[in-house]
Amino acid sequence: MKRKGLLLVLFSALLVLLTGCNSLAVLNPKGPVAKTQSEVIIFSMITMAFILLVVYVLYIYMLTKYRASKAAPDYEPPHVEGSKWLEITWITIPVIIVAVLSVVTVRSTNAVERVPEGYEDQKPLVIYASSSNWKWHFSYPEEEIETVNYVNIPTHRPVEFRLYAFGPISSFWVPQLGGQKYAMSDMVNKLNLVAEYEGSYMGKNSNFSGEGFAHMEFEALALSPAAYDEWVQEVKATASELTEQEFAELLDTAHVGRKTYTSTHLTFSPAPEGEDGGHNHGGDHDAEDTDSLDMDMSEMDHSEMDMSENQDHGAHN
Repeated sequence: MKRKGLLLVLFSALLVLLTGCNSLAVLNPKGPVAKTQSEVIIFSMITMAFILLVVYVLYIYMLTKYRASKAAPDYEPPHVEGSKWLEITWITIPVIIVAVLSVVTVRSTNAVERVPEGYEDQKPLVIYASSSNWKWHFSYPEEEIETVNYVNIPTHRPVEFRLYAFGPISSFWVPQLGGQKYAMSDMVNKLNLVAEYEGSYMGKNSNFSGEGFAHMEFEALALSPAAYDEWVQEVKATASELTEQEFAELLDTAHVGRKTYTSTHLTFSPAPEGEDGGHNHGGDHDAEDTDSLDMDMSEMDHSEMDMSENQDHGAHN
């Protein structure tokens, strides 16, 4: 009894402590992408809670109905045949649950990969988000500015983050705006987000990429369109230009604070993507390379033809 009482006290204390915790960021969405994902999470939690409830009820029912009794030691219960309909039921129900969760997951995944509904007619703000050990670089080609370890975005406008890395694989994640996506060194991943409320949201690297990954946090500040334009003009009037030498020093420095520049590193260190917006894995050739390759192949064909003619001529002789 004392042990049960102690467990009850500990459980009650845990409940009291949990009531003081803030709400989870993923369940407090501030944009349509995060809202879609939070709804899927809540739906999945409710589904699993219902399954657990049914299992626990059946478990208690079976323990109660078939508990040990004071029957004679030689008592043998009557033989009971299996039920075909019960077997069909407990096979069908899991199949239905998996099918429903699969449909919800596929539909929500397709929805968050596109520009959020209602914002399709707006031109997205393109921001290149690149990671390095252990920091984030945000390049705004439209405004010709760049920030380090913080990103400002306007509200009610789609933002297309183009993600890549100057080092190990990182994971770009702003929980209150949308799910995570990987930033890799030889390709660009795209992430569409929209902030519908002004505010400061925490962003982080959610992928373990080395000893300093825990410090790869950044602020995503959602501003009204007017305030965002003001900030851009202020940056252009006060910040310095980002040079290739300073960018190289940034990449070599492990930890830096916030920095702002009036130019981007994309001019001298472009993102690893082709002109069509696809991925560049080192196998793309420009026009000169293609012409040179065609010329070499043509010369090789002529050479092979000449050798073949000489061989035929020698055979006739």
